[in-house]
Amino acid sequence: MWPFPKAEKRIASDDPFLGQFLGARATGRADIEKASGHAVAHRCISVIAENLASVPLAVYRKTEDGGRDKATEHPLYGVLHDETAPGLTAFEAREWLLSSALTYGNAYAKIGRNGRGQVTSLSPLVAGSVTVEKLKTGRLRYKVAKADGGTEVLLQDEVLHIRYRTKDGILGLSPIQIAAAAFGLALAQQDQAGAAAENAFRPAGALVFPDKLAGTGKDSVIAKFKERFIGSLKANEVMVLDGGAKFETFQFNSKDSEFLDSRKLSNLDICRVFGVPPSVAGITDDATYSNIGEESRALVMRCLAPWAKRVEMAMTIQLLSPEARKTLFIEHDLNGLTRGDLATRYGAYRIARDGGWLSANDIRGFENMSKIAGGDTYAEPLNMGVLGANDNRSKLDNAA
Repeated sequence: MWPFPKAEKRIASDDPFLGQFLGARATGRADIEKASGHAVAHRCISVIAENLASVPLAVYRKTEDGGRDKATEHPLYGVLHDETAPGLTAFEAREWLLSSALTYGNAYAKIGRNGRGQVTSLSPLVAGSVTVEKLKTGRLRYKVAKADGGTEVLLQDEVLHIRYRTKDGILGLSPIQIAAAAFGLALAQQDQAGAAAENAFRPAGALVFPDKLAGTGKDSVIAKFKERFIGSLKANEVMVLDGGAKFETFQFNSKDSEFLDSRKLSNLDICRVFGVPPSVAGITDDATYSNIGEESRALVMRCLAPWAKRVEMAMTIQLLSPEARKTLFIEHDLNGLTRGDLATRYGAYRIARDGGWLSANDIRGFENMSKIAGGDTYAEPLNMGVLGANDNRSKLDNAA
């Protein structure tokens, strides 16, 4: 009804790119590309992506005795271990996918299969070029924008999709968007520090004239003053003021406004968002020799392990058929990241060797050494045995 317009139609979407395109606004907002380029954020993303991409990721086959063997003959083993796609190493592809999930909340890879339905390649896709639709059947459909302007349509079985925290089970949320207020503050402080650096950190001030400037004289004086003295390359220029003008500085600096301490707190907030200990991200203000080692272990247990499980579950469900999952599974080997120093490792090996649950060849395998003859035997201490097997009390009672 006039003068009111037609009823407004709204579309709810968690897609960050669609939201930015339509001009969505929120209380706290941070540009994803700019925020991921923040020094601390970049380091946190690199630490998680590089460390997790560097550890072995293999396909294992369950054995009848409850153990496991590497399924090296399976095509997927080479895809995850050696070459993910033609010309793309497994490390590069996994780092790409993890960085995408950490930055945008979603990581995509096109799945290539052989005639038997086994995965033979994984080609990562740029997160911003993929849109996801949920069909009436409940399955997902992916549309990939090509460089030539065309669109490639892929079905759910043709795409590996790794999500960060999700609200609808379709799209993941970017950690940067979830903590937009923290990132927005950190970026604002970074911009403020950059603006101060452009003026060589000279304090702001005021040009004071004894008389009122007529007409456009004020704007002209300001423009000439900026052109002559503002900028880091003009920090040591000689200032000559005539006409009774004086330059009075404002006595507020970064220390007085606790600007530097505020930036430190913002850097710690970014570490908290990604779950990375401060010393791992290069913040060593409170670091000591002992707590750095503890924080390195905390990185593996509290940050890398959940991300590893997220990737493993996505790959297991999307790359292995229900029948194959009965005997095969995908898993990271994080043991290399939790290894102690040489003395600590050898001390633990000695306990395991004396206890009888590790052989010499088991230990040599952990240290990347070849097997030795007779190294597969398991030792048992002479003072240990099955409970009651050497009990002679009943024999003594019978003899009595």
